[in-house]
Amino acid sequence: MQMAINLPKQDPPARNAMLIDAARAALLVCLDERAERDGFWRERLEAWYSHRIRKVARRARNKAWDDVQALPGVTVGSVRAFVPSAVSEVPHELAKLQIRGTDLPADEGPLPFDPTAPTIVVDASLEMTAGKAAAQVGHASMLYAAARPEGEVRKWVAAGCPLNVREVPADVFAACAAHPGAVPVRDAGFTEVAPGSMTVLTLPPGAFDPESGRPG
Repeated sequence: MQMAINLPKQDPPARNAMLIDAARAALLVCLDERAERDGFWRERLEAWYSHRIRKVARRARNKAWDDVQALPGVTVGSVRAFVPSAVSEVPHELAKLQIRGTDLPADEGPLPFDPTAPTIVVDASLEMTAGKAAAQVGHASMLYAAARPEGEVRKWVAAGCPLNVREVPADVFAACAAHPGAVPVRDAGFTEVAPGSMTVLTLPPGAFDPESGRPG
């Protein structure tokens, strides 16, 4: 799955907001109503599910960002996630976008938190770029949805898939990983991190305390 992040030189998105957008966009491609009908959308997703699931985050701005809006996918805020395709079939409008150097600084000050939503927790000690982290939170939202009851997921989708993202130190991440409701993501290690690294995980609503910054 290709993902494009809108990173204008002036007024780029905040890192945390972008990661939330990425997690929601990737999930909404998979749970789009068009995926439930026979046709292009469903066929591409099924082909992707049957192979090694990868995501590639690219940066775009100005006309390049506008151009990719015509390609099949879902845009949430500063991120558009696209219906998956084979690497050899990535549209030119996407293929020309840069992958390396897709980064944003850490946010300063308090972050918004929805206590009714799941929380994706990122291991900050891995020092992933914003592009890499965007791909990982996209994995996280998908795996979390797959692990939850169908009725719960449908209600979540109907609400727009609200979620939180927190980047935390290694010790806090380890504590979150020990939570019985945690749904982890382990990376194949093609870029930035060692193979098998647990990069992110998702906790159900109520399992993360934003005040202490630790699992609740």
